[in-house]
Amino acid sequence: MATTTKVLARTAAATSSTTLYTTPSATTTIVTNIAITNTAATAATYTLALGGVAFATTSAIAPNDTIVITGLASATSVNFHICGVEIA
Repeated sequence: MATTTKVLARTAAATSSTTLYTTPSATTTIVTNIAITNTAATAATYTLALGGVAFATTSAIAPNDTIVITGLASATSVNFHICGVEIA
């Protein structure tokens, strides 16, 4: 199996239930870290789910702040940077 380190998503949430990454068929994905940034001057919330299981539900993020966890946002000012490994 080939192992490829890559950015899995780098985007702003377009809606309140944006899919940020889908594992390609015949591939296993390991998420190594997630960074969430609120670029707005007001607080926002996000819910993060992997495989349909939410583990950060309606979590608050302060204005102009970043949270690193080693999607889904309430506002398009919440941005995500997700890294991991794809194994094909």
